[in-house]
Amino acid sequence: MQSYWIQADAGQTTLERRETPMPEPAAGQILVRMRAAGLNRGEFIAGHGPRGAAKPAGGEGAGEIVKLGAGVTGFTPGARVMGRCPGAFAEYALMDVRETVAMPQNLSWEEAAGIPLTFMVVHDMLIAQGKLAAGEWLLVTGISSGVGVAALQTAKALGAKVIGTSGSDDKLARLKTIGLDLGLRTRAGDFCEAVMQASGGKGVNLVVNNVGGSVFAACVRSLAFQGRLATVGYLDDVLKAEIDIEALHAKRLVLFGVSNRLRSAEQKAESARGFSADILPMIADGRIRPLVDRVFAFDELPAAKAYMEANAHLGKIVVRMQDS
Repeated sequence: MQSYWIQADAGQTTLERRETPMPEPAAGQILVRMRAAGLNRGEFIAGHGPRGAAKPAGGEGAGEIVKLGAGVTGFTPGARVMGRCPGAFAEYALMDVRETVAMPQNLSWEEAAGIPLTFMVVHDMLIAQGKLAAGEWLLVTGISSGVGVAALQTAKALGAKVIGTSGSDDKLARLKTIGLDLGLRTRAGDFCEAVMQASGGKGVNLVVNNVGGSVFAACVRSLAFQGRLATVGYLDDVLKAEIDIEALHAKRLVLFGVSNRLRSAEQKAESARGFSADILPMIADGRIRPLVDRVFAFDELPAAKAYMEANAHLGKIVVRMQDS
């Protein structure tokens, strides 16, 4: 079968297309014929992705079940599923049954492919750890990313109010059509005053920081009493920032990270169960409609990677397999 492999070298990531054997599902695994797979920026940042030898590329996708491993129940061959899966940029890939989700009938392959990793991360940062409630304020830095848009959509479905930052007026205008309450055109940490004004001087209850250390201090300053700050990524490559200990102490703040890198298989499975219980019903009934910016053919994955690195997209970039 055809598959893509990724390697980090000399500060950049490169893709290689290979002919590889079709994988065989082990106990607790499902073999899926991939129909589409989503791109995620973290995989293509050299500091985030694989180090050393090349590894299968891709982390989420959708397709049809081909074969079930030993002990797998609740699924049948031919069923349409989506899930997190290593090596998703391939004609066939393996999913852990605990992270495999039946596709809602209202979704296309492309929409489903961009959901699993992205929305499970959103569940982690908004619901499981962020505890965002109706009526609260959410600030998302770098809101035009796939995770940023999914956070906006989920927060609005939960009844929260959302402020987002982006370097593009056009992207912010488009996001207002799907619920963004306030868009701030900036890539720097100069948004605190506008955030405080919008929130009546109280600050926001939760911040999702996709940008990194260059805006970390402003994120802390923007928080309300008992506010929470989720660090999701560091697109700016600024990996260190000062912490305002006085604000942390006086405002009883909670700072937490959102990453799957060191989580156990059971912890990842717990995240999938939380997503299925809390967010999947909102996708299935249309309250949340995944935003796909552009679909590339399987042969065009390197071009899709370049498109993502150019920051041209709004929402998810998806690769479609040949026979879709």
